[in-house]
Amino acid sequence: MAKTKEIKTIGILTSGGDAPGMNAAIRAVVRKALAKGVKVKGIKKGYQGLLSEEIIDLERYHVSDTIQRGGTILGTARCLEFHTEEGQQKGVEICRKYGIEGLIVIGGDGSYRGAQALSRHGINTIGIPGTIDLDIACTDYTIGFDTAVNTAMQAIDKVRDTSSSHERCSIIEVMGRNAGYIALWCGIANGAEDILLPEKYDYNEQNIINNIINNRKRGKTHHIIINAEGIGHSTSMARRIEAATGIETRATILGYMQRGGSPTCKDRYYASVMGAYAADILCAGKTNRVVGIRHGECQDFDIEEALNMTKSIPEYDYEVARILS
Repeated sequence: MAKTKEIKTIGILTSGGDAPGMNAAIRAVVRKALAKGVKVKGIKKGYQGLLSEEIIDLERYHVSDTIQRGGTILGTARCLEFHTEEGQQKGVEICRKYGIEGLIVIGGDGSYRGAQALSRHGINTIGIPGTIDLDIACTDYTIGFDTAVNTAMQAIDKVRDTSSSHERCSIIEVMGRNAGYIALWCGIANGAEDILLPEKYDYNEQNIINNIINNRKRGKTHHIIINAEGIGHSTSMARRIEAATGIETRATILGYMQRGGSPTCKDRYYASVMGAYAADILCAGKTNRVVGIRHGECQDFDIEEALNMTKSIPEYDYEVARILS
């Protein structure tokens, strides 16, 4: 049996949208790899930074006092060039130029496609799910979701206070382009009267209008609608609802505040464990894998297998949200 080549230097980058807890994962990768005697190169601004050779050495002190910080100390950016064969080949050549034999990519499914390409060209790659949307099917947890959903929940509580004072309807738009997990969790946690999810919404606005009118007849002084970003158009929806019901209706779009802030304990904990696990399996010679959490424990999956997995809103949870509203 052939002996696995010893890895001496690995790289790490964050790609796509930032998420609270990414710094905890970076910190864990750096310190676990260094403990194994493996050097770590930090790549700034994702794949764009790889192509422009924004590459630095990372030591233990570089990641001190970072675990509590939101965002990503390495920065992130979109990179259309890396979608091309020429861009990918250039990335491989730069990795070899800097002695990077393995690469850890923290990001979402789009980031994994770049990792896949590098793996095909001989650079060992491991992905860590960093996205607030909780939409990576192979894992029960993605870095940043817990912080984002708590940020949104607290903001919605505040909007509810003023909505009740003015006896108005409030449409609150949360992030989630194709995945309604933030909307679902906030809908249950905030006691929303209506929850609009990309996976479930039938675009029958009359049902919402009827619900608002019936609730007002029963004596409710406010009405909270949680609207996922993937549905959007909250401001125009608010105008239509106000015209149809005669009830003052306002839209609040929470936007990028959900990406920021100091990560929760859960995000710090799981990001640290997954970062350390990714460093372990990369240094052991694994490639083209995604780290995930299943039943509270780290596992790793083939990237292609992970990308082909599907995930849906739990029917029971959605029904609970409907009944409790």
